[in-house]
Amino acid sequence: MTILVVGASGATGRLLVQQLLNRKQSVRAIVRSPEKLSDAIKNQDGLSMIKAGVLDLRDTELAQHVSGCGAVASCLGHNLSFKGIYGQPRRLVTDATRRLCNAVKATKPVRPVRFVLMNTAGNSNRDLHEPISFGQRCVIGIVRLLLPPHGDNERAADHLRTNIGQNHKAIEWAVVRPDTLLNEDDVSEYEVHPSPTRSTVFNPGSTSRINVAHFLADLITDDAIWNRWKGRMPVIYNKVSS
Repeated sequence: MTILVVGASGATGRLLVQQLLNRKQSVRAIVRSPEKLSDAIKNQDGLSMIKAGVLDLRDTELAQHVSGCGAVASCLGHNLSFKGIYGQPRRLVTDATRRLCNAVKATKPVRPVRFVLMNTAGNSNRDLHEPISFGQRCVIGIVRLLLPPHGDNERAADHLRTNIGQNHKAIEWAVVRPDTLLNEDDVSEYEVHPSPTRSTVFNPGSTSRINVAHFLADLITDDAIWNRWKGRMPVIYNKVSS
């Protein structure tokens, strides 16, 4: 399978590229800063790089890069700096999701393309009844007002839920929601749930980026895992030793 990865030079995107290459997949990586990828990754067979910002590409160029791909994975996120949080583009994740979906539809794939979006456990799946305490609802409302990236993540997931939906002929999707992200060297045991099992505000869990990358790669390449989670927004946590 050929997979297009956007946000491939980010902290999780780099790990996803490596996980896919480990599985002998062909990866097209859209990267604004190729130097952020290690030489060990860049020199591997199966990787082709497109030096660009995903929003800078024309629609015809995006369609060309998507053409022939069995999956698209977005690990895009906002830099944790003042400019990254409050500067442009404020709708990076949403606009990239929308444009990539349009690019997939323009190629008229013979079978649905798998679209995997990395998101956040702070975003609720509005297709399900996910109980949230009044206190958490208040905090999330404040975060939504003060931190534009949170609303961007919400809108991106909502585009897949409502604009693509459950029965689109060209696109199937899954939105992966990790909780507090950690950096670890190796894949460890992790748990995947349909909805959060902890409060992301008052009792957050944690998820290592390499575990997120491992699960994203499994979703893309394993039919059984994909069929279990497509059209859903699984939440992933590191497994806590008892």
